[in-house]
Amino acid sequence: MDDLSTIIDWLNKIFNTELFSVGVSAFTLKTLFLLVLSLILLFYVSSKISKILIDKIFPRYNLNVGVSQSIATIIRYLIIILGLYVIIQSTGIDLSALGIILGALGVGIGFGLQNITSNFISGIIILFERPIKVGDRVEIADLTGNIVDISARATTVLTNDNIAVIVPNSDFINSRVVNWSHNNDQVRINMSVGVSYNEDPVSVRDLLLSVVVGHEGVLNDPVPYVRFDGFGESSLDFTLQFWTSDYIRKPLILKSEIYYDIFKLFKEHNVEIPFPQRDVHIRSDVAQQDSLS
Repeated sequence: MDDLSTIIDWLNKIFNTELFSVGVSAFTLKTLFLLVLSLILLFYVSSKISKILIDKIFPRYNLNVGVSQSIATIIRYLIIILGLYVIIQSTGIDLSALGIILGALGVGIGFGLQNITSNFISGIIILFERPIKVGDRVEIADLTGNIVDISARATTVLTNDNIAVIVPNSDFINSRVVNWSHNNDQVRINMSVGVSYNEDPVSVRDLLLSVVVGHEGVLNDPVPYVRFDGFGESSLDFTLQFWTSDYIRKPLILKSEIYYDIFKLFKEHNVEIPFPQRDVHIRSDVAQQDSLS
């Protein structure tokens, strides 16, 4: 028993050894241990709560995946902020002294961590305003893909090649972003088609509509439409317009399938697809002068 008491006293002495002072509060090894353990538990619990909300609670209310992700992330941030306040209070750290430290950190952020701060604030704006959300199909600069995750610093975009691209949150706030699914999951596809001047525009219109009306990826409402754009240099120009929801994440695949069907149908009905042509006229007097010289 004496040995056990000695060990306990020795451990208490080590754990209560003052490492440094924060204001009037002594920061001991015990305080450090409890602080680290509390932070680990806080982040773990907040993450688990967020996951439970997304996987089990929100699906019961038929919430959109992006909306569920945004709400769960905001709740997680609130839990972390409240938890940090409780942890700091329970460890006995002087908050007035902590304010001085945070002020010094603010100066450091002002000089060297502007980008990180900008991305974090942009992440908060994205979560509250929701210009983009998880599941959206977006285009930013030369990148096109689906948003699969929005974190505090960056957003993960998954391309059709299954490549994950990490984009800083500030890029979505400061740059022009095309969001294909911001309003709903329906987008209109426009396809340019040109035929020979020998063809009947009404027949061409009917053929083009027959291609898309029976396609499984094309919506019947809104109704597909063929627009007669005008008389080109070597062709009659049309634009085939139709709506889709199934191919919103791979519109080029749908356009490729439609073009295959159009080419096949035009070939069956002997519809001529022209190619650029140029007529060269040589003046006879100029040609004679060139031959004499």
